Amino acid sequence: MEQNKLIDHTYLKAFGTKTEIDQLIKEAKQYNFKSVCVNPTHVKYCNEALENSDVLVCTVIGFPLGANTVETKVFETLNAISNGADEIDMVINIGKFKEGDYDYIENEINEVARAAMGHTVKVIVEICYLTDDEIKKASEIVAKTEAHFIKTSTGFGTSGATPQAVKLMKKNVGDKEVKAAGGVKTKEDLAAMVKAGATRIGTSNGVKLLNNEEGSGY
Repeated sequence: MEQNKLIDHTYLKAFGTKTEIDQLIKEAKQYNFKSVCVNPTHVKYCNEALENSDVLVCTVIGFPLGANTVETKVFETLNAISNGADEIDMVINIGKFKEGDYDYIENEINEVARAAMGHTVKVIVEICYLTDDEIKKASEIVAKTEAHFIKTSTGFGTSGATPQAVKLMKKNVGDKEVKAAGGVKTKEDLAAMVKAGATRIGTSNGVKLLNNEEGSGY
């Protein structure tokens, strides 16, 4: 796969305005990225702006903490799909997971996946808060659900993706795919994530990565 089609070109900062989103869209079209990944308020605008391209619109649900109720996440998902989202990146309820309430996690993932009505769903487990054993368990849970990907990070936690975590996820997530996000700043980072098993990369550094420059931030 071409490197540009690995990348979800991302802008999720709270203070983003139309100016930043327009720039994101412009870059996504220019480099033909897989998607733009934006907060829900920008979905409809991005959908309309990208109508004549093959760049998808991805949005985030329960973001960034994951502590919303299942019902809220379902509503967010339905609303995002109705506004033109092609892909959904949802954050699990990390507290419930840490408590060992695995049935809750499996159910909320499936509820969001059903609300997405066949659109791609990626499950963010926020690895910076998990042990290796917990990453393995989260991967096993996602493997049983109707989601399509497991994703490492929101980019708003204490750290982002690591090749070690991606490899562990890939080993335990069955036939699901892995998205690495957070901290992918160089071509070497990207290559390491792909080698470990990632088939999608979430980053705000996509343009710099393709131009072999070092990025910053998410």
